[in-house]
Amino acid sequence: MTSVLIRTIATASTHYFGHATLNQPGSLNALTLDMVQQLDPALAHWAADPQCAGVLLDGAGEKAFCAGGDVVSMARAIKAQPSGTVPTMCSDFFEAEYRMDYRIHRFPKPLMVWGHGITMGGGIGLLAGASHRVATERTRLAMPEIAIGLYPDVGGSWFLSRMPGGIGAFLALTAAALNAHDARFIGLADFIVPHAHYASVQNAIHASAWSGNCRNDAAQLSHLLALHAPNPTAHTALAPSPLRAHFDTIQQTIGHDRLSDIAGRLEALAQHPDPWLAAAGTAFLKGAPTSAALGLKLQRRARHMALADVFRMEYIVSGHCCMGTEFAEGVRALLIDKDRTPHWQPDRLEALDPAHINRHFAPWFVGPHPLADLA
Repeated sequence: MTSVLIRTIATASTHYFGHATLNQPGSLNALTLDMVQQLDPALAHWAADPQCAGVLLDGAGEKAFCAGGDVVSMARAIKAQPSGTVPTMCSDFFEAEYRMDYRIHRFPKPLMVWGHGITMGGGIGLLAGASHRVATERTRLAMPEIAIGLYPDVGGSWFLSRMPGGIGAFLALTAAALNAHDARFIGLADFIVPHAHYASVQNAIHASAWSGNCRNDAAQLSHLLALHAPNPTAHTALAPSPLRAHFDTIQQTIGHDRLSDIAGRLEALAQHPDPWLAAAGTAFLKGAPTSAALGLKLQRRARHMALADVFRMEYIVSGHCCMGTEFAEGVRALLIDKDRTPHWQPDRLEALDPAHINRHFAPWFVGPHPLADLA
């Protein structure tokens, strides 16, 4: 089975839309290096082709757009390597994935991501930079990396740090699950459209005439999606946004101080009477202390950085995560052995050595940065 379906949608004008579908529903469309190596050249071609008016990106199956990267394969590669080295498949994957994510952020044409179902980690990396981001009634977003000893990468250090009220730090530290209304509240979705309308959206793209002018075509796609989206007041069947309801609590919990101060407030949330907040607090308690420290430090560094520099920084930090023990151990516990009992080292924030965290930001490769050409 082809892991990425690449095709085009003819339109009423001389222009076409590119259409790519992540086609591994059995793995919830988790991104592999092979999938990235199929998708990114298609995106590059469509960006350069004057006859291409825009792009659609979606996932096969009813369960997920993209559940993230293929972390199981990476964890196994880490285990097979001598300690202190970065497996080639991991460095190749992060370079290719970040390059593709950056291309999406800078895409010169309308690019719509249909974020139906589970959209986590690397899936949010594909979604975040698109010009037209669609959530449905079954969209479920999360940055769950703290549970596997990683951190919110794929540009997460950049877009999470720009969310108001400490929401980005809260998501990184708690892996909190978000619905469609949450996604629109924090700017990770532009439209909420019922999944049953997707075929009609594609038919409307096919039946419409497109100009090839990015600004005009982007506005036309927005109008088209708006026609298929119910009035916001009609979203009674959708769950309300817990993120919006608890915005003040989140802001007070994250504050503006040290991780050690934030930790105490997050731990208290585990006893909160609201189930969503309690789940967030519990996830923080079970997460990797190293991931918590890295996630917060990256966001604070990225807040005033250019996006290309953030991807270069994340590439370095991700390599160090592959050289350490936490990433492979977290994936083992959650996805391989599934005992849900990771043995973090250290297992407490108080035992973290700041020098160890700082070492994650030192280049581990020889020569120019592999992403030096991102501009």
